[in-house]
Amino acid sequence: MLIERLFITIFPIAFIVLIGFLYTRRYQPNLSFSNTINMDIFLPALIFSVLSAKSFNLLDYQGLAIGTCVVIIGSGIILLPLHFVGVNLKTFLPPMMFNNSGNMGIPLIVLAFGEQALPAAVVIFIVSMTLHFTIGIYILDHKTKLHQLLSMPVIIATIAGMTLSVSGLSVPQGMAISIEMLGQIAIPLMLFTLGARLTEVDFSAWKIGLLGAILCPVSGIALALLAQQFLALEPQQFAILIVFGAMPPAVLNYILADKYQQQPAEVAAIVLIGNIFSLLSLSLTLAWVL
Repeated sequence: MLIERLFITIFPIAFIVLIGFLYTRRYQPNLSFSNTINMDIFLPALIFSVLSAKSFNLLDYQGLAIGTCVVIIGSGIILLPLHFVGVNLKTFLPPMMFNNSGNMGIPLIVLAFGEQALPAAVVIFIVSMTLHFTIGIYILDHKTKLHQLLSMPVIIATIAGMTLSVSGLSVPQGMAISIEMLGQIAIPLMLFTLGARLTEVDFSAWKIGLLGAILCPVSGIALALLAQQFLALEPQQFAILIVFGAMPPAVLNYILADKYQQQPAEVAAIVLIGNIFSLLSLSLTLAWVL
């Protein structure tokens, strides 16, 4: 039953990636505009929709938020020595740090722990996205300034959504539906363009992809266990943090690698192989924590 649930969650992701791959192999479209509009409109709409629609007390999840920071930042720190064996850290570290907390993380956590776990999944998503568009972008481009980050549509959407959530205010229903519909485009489009990028992956890229598929869940789970030693999270939140640590690299890593031209083909291989490998790693992790 557990494997069936995982299959139902992961198969749609793999299927959309496959469609993107096959379509691009056949028609060779230029998808640079799709990536740009996804970053500027659809993804910010998704973030704003999730944050502004959910009303919960963030203070109840401050320990989980700290644990998420430990998993993300710690994964980057403990893998720094890979530089000495020739791994390009600007290419490799972001996919290791920033897990698939959105399109896979939220539905998987809700499937595993029930609807009452949705606020915890959203908190992890908020923290991960905020760090991804600050620390993650700084790794890719050290010249990025704070004011440039704050002007990014994704950061503006995060701040606006959290402000509405805390204030208790709501968006008019018609506008909320429109924003939600725009946001629903983001995840399928990210997966489709990932499949398109995979047409450029050369044979050698599978090696770094396999390395990432192993190290991403191993480092994430190890740091979740470490964080629990000083956070003492309640059992369900601790289990959710473990599952987050075992998540594969986020598709967004490829989008940003393409935007900043940081070996996007290699990042695509890391993301794809990591998500395929997660069928096994997440099955084992959920069997353990449940």
